[in-house]
Amino acid sequence: MTRSKTAVLALEDGTIFHGRAFGAKKTAGGECVFNTSMTGYEEIITDPSYYMQIVTLTTSQVGNYGITQNDGESETPKISALVVRELSPMVSNWRAKEPLSDYLARHGVPGIVGINTRFLTKLIRNKGTMNACLSTAGISDEKALQLARSQKGPADSDYVAAMTTKTAYHFEPGKSEGGLFAVPGTTLPQREHRQVFRLAAIDFGAKRSIFRQLHHHGFDVFVLPATSTAEDVLAIKPDALFLSNGPGDPATIHYAHAMVAACIGKLPIFGICLGHQIIAKAIGAETYKLKFGHRGGNHPVKNLVDNVILITSQNHGYAVTADSLERLGARITEIHLNDNTVSGFCLPGKDVFCVQYHPEAGPGPHEGSRNFEKFYQMVTCRKKNEARSLTSR
Repeated sequence: MTRSKTAVLALEDGTIFHGRAFGAKKTAGGECVFNTSMTGYEEIITDPSYYMQIVTLTTSQVGNYGITQNDGESETPKISALVVRELSPMVSNWRAKEPLSDYLARHGVPGIVGINTRFLTKLIRNKGTMNACLSTAGISDEKALQLARSQKGPADSDYVAAMTTKTAYHFEPGKSEGGLFAVPGTTLPQREHRQVFRLAAIDFGAKRSIFRQLHHHGFDVFVLPATSTAEDVLAIKPDALFLSNGPGDPATIHYAHAMVAACIGKLPIFGICLGHQIIAKAIGAETYKLKFGHRGGNHPVKNLVDNVILITSQNHGYAVTADSLERLGARITEIHLNDNTVSGFCLPGKDVFCVQYHPEAGPGPHEGSRNFEKFYQMVTCRKKNEARSLTSR
């Protein structure tokens, strides 16, 4: 890593930061956001939900355990660029394959180190998420600011189309995770002595740890592209439908709204993050952009059904309006305790529920993992009720 100040970060409000370059020699643009997780940078930078975003890590030092290539949520980085306060000059991890800087350079992702990330984070909190440009290619401040201000936002593009799988596939942990490299030693064995259900999982930009959790809890996962229709879903004769996380504005992907609307009532449905928002749009509810989003591993969520408070991992820039859900007969089941935004809801009598947070963690606490078991039990009850209905005829 060079010690000269060769990197520039420009925000659309005119704020300019100078620092040292690491990673690739490149100019990149996108929304500048921050994540407050203390660890888990490998999972963060490979999370498809961060597509077209410049991610600021608020933890003081990054890179100390390198890159393992077993912990990533996808095969390559999905962020536009990375901002850190300090980059560790050493890698201390027996599992590491390469340093963070080399990994980013190999995949064409630029980074800036040595800036005041506390000031940057407070700026985003006060002014809201802003478009930005990060360059390690030696461009002028004026050029960087021009590029920042010319960036398109998620409301103008379909980010899901860039992140979804292009073809359907059968998820096999550690073997062929959607064309990803195998990850021996990191798979979750399927729970024993339980019926296995056939699951159609829509990939809107999914983290592979979600599919591992679904497989672990008793689902045989068949992953479908985001553009799949209800007919495509029903054609594989699934027992249930899962809707994954993903990037961008939920209001832009109308094809997903239509598919989910057609499947409600026909299949049990579970949605996470963007999947949560898509279910809301499918029933006619409203979504809106948060000022600076929720991104980190310590977000408190209260379950209104059993009064339990969970510490959750979150990564989203949009939320669902509570009044639109209630007006449409949905039941709000969980709220974010920092700002009272909706963190979960269900459709009574429809076998549909969803959460705004990430119960698979990756990185973060595992308290929300009970949602996978809840989904399994929902499908189990649905199949038993269908069997009773058949025998009573």
